[in-house]
Amino acid sequence: MSHPHIEFRLWRQFAAVAEELHFGRAAARLHMTQPPLTQAIAHLEALLGVRLFERTKRSVQMTAAGAALLPQVLELLARAQALPEQARAAGAGEVGRLRLAFVSTAGFSLLPEWVRVFRERNPLVQLELLEATGDTQLQAFERRDIDAGVILHSPGFAPPGLRSLRVAREPLVLALPEQHPLADGAALALDEVLTQPLVIFPRRILPSLYDAIFGMYHVAAQSPQVAQEAIQMQTIVNLVSAGLGVAWVPDSVRQFQRPGVVYRSVVGKRGRQVPVCETSLVWPEGAAPACVARFIDCAPALPV
Repeated sequence: MSHPHIEFRLWRQFAAVAEELHFGRAAARLHMTQPPLTQAIAHLEALLGVRLFERTKRSVQMTAAGAALLPQVLELLARAQALPEQARAAGAGEVGRLRLAFVSTAGFSLLPEWVRVFRERNPLVQLELLEATGDTQLQAFERRDIDAGVILHSPGFAPPGLRSLRVAREPLVLALPEQHPLADGAALALDEVLTQPLVIFPRRILPSLYDAIFGMYHVAAQSPQVAQEAIQMQTIVNLVSAGLGVAWVPDSVRQFQRPGVVYRSVVGKRGRQVPVCETSLVWPEGAAPACVARFIDCAPALPV
């Protein structure tokens, strides 16, 4: 069964008559004359197939159908009146949704403060957080499943098709089993750790940082002895605690205090330095959507 198309103006006219219960006053309120208003109400009743008002020469009263319809019509009019402000707020990023992916390392130090500030400044924006590795984020950007992401990478890496804002730069440190013979020193020499079995993430997860780590070994004429691969930094540290090997992790991972694991700085020689890693906020090329721009304001950039 098809439903009649009812112009929005008819609902405004119905509401005015229902509230005034007088066609003359309702017409004046609507800045029109009474005959066209009377015709409009009759047309609305014909479209609906039901009488909305009982009219006599002295009075106008709503029928049961009109009284039942009035609250919904008033709600419709109120929602329509609010649309311009809602459109402005959405365009300014004051309302809406922000889908943000992040690597686990950002959750140790950077992300909690950004999220706190963003929620305080933008209470009407729905923030959806998704923990995801860098490769998973790139796939999500292609599917348009996320609006922005926080990724870990080596200096100089630029994700294709994305704009980026560098928000952190930190050295890699070595996670060792607590009972490891090298765990007693406050800082370690690079040469004494390169022969240790290595727990590391697969290259597809962080290709730029993976290559930087392997490059450090190759410069020292060493081949990494990969004992185990794991995706999440927490899992890598847990495997170190199990004695499977040592692992290069960002300095911020020190905050993940896993029993049985210690973290040590490693000092290289001239020309053979331990790589550093960077964290960047990334989003698709072009002008950043308003909600993304507001999150960028909560993530102070590092000097280039």
